[in-house]
Amino acid sequence: MVKTHVHFPTDTNLLWDAIRKAIQTCAALCDTLDLTEWRQSAYHLRCFKKSYRLIQKLKHSTSQDEAKRQAKQAQIETAYQTYLDQAEAYQQRAHATRQRLNQAHGLPTPMLADLDAYLAHAERQIDQIRRRVPRGETIPHGEKVFSIFQPHTEWISKGKAGVPVELGLRVAVVEDQHRFILHHQVMEKTTDDQIAVSLVEHSQTRFPAVTAIRLDKGFHSPSNQVELKQHLENVILPKKGRLSEADKVRESDPTFVRLRRQHSAVESAINALGVHGLDKCPDHGIDGFKRYVALAVVARNIQRLGAVLREQEQQAANRRRGPYKKAA
Repeated sequence: MVKTHVHFPTDTNLLWDAIRKAIQTCAALCDTLDLTEWRQSAYHLRCFKKSYRLIQKLKHSTSQDEAKRQAKQAQIETAYQTYLDQAEAYQQRAHATRQRLNQAHGLPTPMLADLDAYLAHAERQIDQIRRRVPRGETIPHGEKVFSIFQPHTEWISKGKAGVPVELGLRVAVVEDQHRFILHHQVMEKTTDDQIAVSLVEHSQTRFPAVTAIRLDKGFHSPSNQVELKQHLENVILPKKGRLSEADKVRESDPTFVRLRRQHSAVESAINALGVHGLDKCPDHGIDGFKRYVALAVVARNIQRLGAVLREQEQQAANRRRGPYKKAA
């Protein structure tokens, strides 16, 4: 899992990000055209931030008194309503500015693309907050965006102790027996079992000599078990969940057990990639993310090649010196 460079998302701070960038973008565009309608942009940001900070400080009451809990809830809803009203006012004003810049001042649509994106993010967040707070709805996970700057970011729960949630994208890595990375794939809105076959096909396209593969349980599905055997001679793919008698026989085979134990070696490649900079991607956009991952894989292979060459040089030096003997 490679993290993206984002802060922890909430619907309120994402709305703050969207409105802040919309105001700043409008002010910058107006400044280039000597327009003064956003000359107080810094003041507007301070006013909006006060409402945002107030929401951050408000907490739900844990009192046993029902009246106190209701009063606190009413205070929270009032603060949210003020925040949303301000956000809508700034959104509408920024949209009106966008129309004037395009029609009256002739700014082309591509120059306004960033502003359009921020306004779309703001509209979505206003709608989701209204549904969540006053109406009490639960927002479906598929409707959520976890960063307006890195919209490809995904919410990943891996069940690790002390790390309940990670923000980023999964990356699948294929490593050979010599610890070189043969292939990798950035997984956008997909899971391990959905890419198992394509991962093998792409690896074999580049390296036809690949005849066996060891995979985690996460890649298992009944269809994957069948399709992978059509591409490879040996498929070491443990089944998730309860094993049938046939699965017990297959997974207790000595060859299966031996090759499955070797699978843990791929963790060294994952650790090396993380230690050398691939734990978090600082680049922007999905294209930048994929480029950064690819360069990290190339760097890892170069590092591994250097280790192999050093080992060969050391072995050659040992042969020239001959066996080491202790003095009598």
